[in-house]
Amino acid sequence: MDYRVRRNAILLSIIAMLLILATVVVANWRQVSKILGIDQEPVISAETVSEQVNEAASSGYTGTYGDGFAGAQSSLQMGSDLHGFESDDTFFDPEDGEGAEETDPYALSMNINSVEKDMRIQIVDPAGNLVTGQTFYVNLNGAAEYKDLDKDGIIYIGGLRSGNYQVMLMPIEGYSVPEESVRVVVRDKVVYTEIPDITLLMKTEADIDAEQEDTKELDALDDTDGTEITHLTTPGGNGVMGIDVSKWNKEIDWQKVRDAGVEFAIIRCGYRGSSTGALVIDPMYRQNIAGAKSAGIKTGVYFFTQATTEVEAVEEASMVIELCKGYNMEYPAFIDTEGAGGNGRADNLDVVTRTQICNAFCETLEDAGIKAGVYASRNWFNNRVQASNLEKFCIWLAEYRKIPEYTGYYQMWQYTSSGSIDGIEGRVDLDISYLDVVGAVQ
Repeated sequence: MDYRVRRNAILLSIIAMLLILATVVVANWRQVSKILGIDQEPVISAETVSEQVNEAASSGYTGTYGDGFAGAQSSLQMGSDLHGFESDDTFFDPEDGEGAEETDPYALSMNINSVEKDMRIQIVDPAGNLVTGQTFYVNLNGAAEYKDLDKDGIIYIGGLRSGNYQVMLMPIEGYSVPEESVRVVVRDKVVYTEIPDITLLMKTEADIDAEQEDTKELDALDDTDGTEITHLTTPGGNGVMGIDVSKWNKEIDWQKVRDAGVEFAIIRCGYRGSSTGALVIDPMYRQNIAGAKSAGIKTGVYFFTQATTEVEAVEEASMVIELCKGYNMEYPAFIDTEGAGGNGRADNLDVVTRTQICNAFCETLEDAGIKAGVYASRNWFNNRVQASNLEKFCIWLAEYRKIPEYTGYYQMWQYTSSGSIDGIEGRVDLDISYLDVVGAVQ
């Protein structure tokens, strides 16, 4: 009897010691595995090991502890590396993890800005895209209500008094709108600063009727005397030879152009539609600027304006700023002010207003660190704008004769629109620059 008692006591002591040892080993398995050279992570918990040992003791298991542990490991293993999450950068990513918040695709928000006594409200989805095809309403200060009449996702409100406004997007079926109003400060005077989110107003020619919108009447043709030069030249050996191009010049072999002696190119980046006033990207802009730079030709840009107010001029300049991003342009960005065939929305502006528009465009560019300029014919500089008020910017004169008669100040001269050059099919505008503008555009 005493023998059996002692045997059972010894057996229980051994089991207890094994249990304690197993618990210690599992709790410190990472250090133990490194010492033994195994370097594996534990695959079952200490509690599970305890259950396995107790089960073995109660069933009279007489095998070695190592055999029993191995059996438990093979039947309970859930993965080979329980610390693998530590090297997984996406493990705690809320987009992939359990309980991640889902973005409501029908949640709306507003982008709002003011240039001068106005407010432009853009209704956007969670991705920042304009929401079109819906009739949205906004409420100002709990009183006046304004409607998106053309369902383009933009509500423009003009003629406002300066001051603070509370803007509330009204509920619309199928969408969730902000519960709180947005506070907006309406400016009293025009601020020549880039408009954020201008990309929401920018269109491609696929969005508009280009034949109706992209119209131009070259006033300089009425001023020529037949003496214009139609090949690359620098009269008297002064200046640098260049060209200006747009979609109308079609595909260009820029290396041939460079080999022909062209050192700079002023590329049209966009225009405002002469009918609807849409802001449109020139479809050849990206291709042209990439080709010119690849050939080692210095670049600048121009934008054909049809702005009728300073606010619209700031819009146009903001678009130019956006399109210049990512390019290190050496020449200025110009506003191209000329007629649009007699029926353009800006054709009948008075001299003072047109001058203010050119100034607003250029001031906005220079506020963004971009050298600005004004392009026009001799007739327009003499009769359609106050040229002396714009001479603080780069003046680009269009006059098609051997010797210009314009008596004002200018730094660039477009001396023909009937030029011929290798690499460009058909006629091309030829220019001379008297500028030293390397690094003019950052």
